[in-house]
Amino acid sequence: MADVEKKIILVGDEKRFMVNSVIKGLEKEGFIVNVISPSVRELNEVSDDINVYVLFLGETEANEALTFLNDKISEKGILVYALGTSEELKKLYTHINEQKFEKTFERPFNVKDIASSLELGIYTSIEQTEKKKILVIDDDGVMLRTIKEWLKDKYNVFMVNQGVDAITFLAKNEVDLVLLDYEMPVTDGPTVLGMIRAQKHLSNLPVMFLTSKDDKDSVMKIVHLKPEKYLLKSSKPEELVASIDDFFLKQKIDRYNM
Repeated sequence: MADVEKKIILVGDEKRFMVNSVIKGLEKEGFIVNVISPSVRELNEVSDDINVYVLFLGETEANEALTFLNDKISEKGILVYALGTSEELKKLYTHINEQKFEKTFERPFNVKDIASSLELGIYTSIEQTEKKKILVIDDDGVMLRTIKEWLKDKYNVFMVNQGVDAITFLAKNEVDLVLLDYEMPVTDGPTVLGMIRAQKHLSNLPVMFLTSKDDKDSVMKIVHLKPEKYLLKSSKPEELVASIDDFFLKQKIDRYNM
């Protein structure tokens, strides 16, 4: 990491003692800390080359800014960390789903621990630019994190927990594969796939279903939408990863033989 600039955005009030203490501690660890207030205007002005954010809002009311940041997580795949008391974090989770945070730190915390996590996040974000991109869509936060954990060593994994967020993300970001939960409330997997196929630029995007269903009726219901395959949620980690590896290998061979 010596040759990588450790740039982060800290969203908070630097006049607060604890916020200022964290800033100084991170700077001491070699970070370039860009401090902004929780406003849509300032968040919108952040350079695209910085994709690691730290939220330390305290009791600050910043609903519009948090909504904006929540959308940015879905659209850009930025890494967001949160610091605060138990109550402050709970309040934050009402605006941004807890599973969207890369990591959270509850007071009292150690700045060196925060620095280590941020450094890993920066390294990971750089490393991920060379990997195939996979979007995982599932309403179950535990399943999202589980799939990401299984795939993160080989692939650049993005997560959203509802279909509408997936369409928003795909409108602004290119991915190589989508893993889509079959059963979701409000907008289920087949409906989401239909929405994806309705977009001209996404009509050929590879989509695999994550499902507990493998019955013929479920398969036939959506065969016209041309999913790549069905991956059972009960699969072992190595089986699921192998299925995705095989898919990308076949793609590579097909391109070579064209």
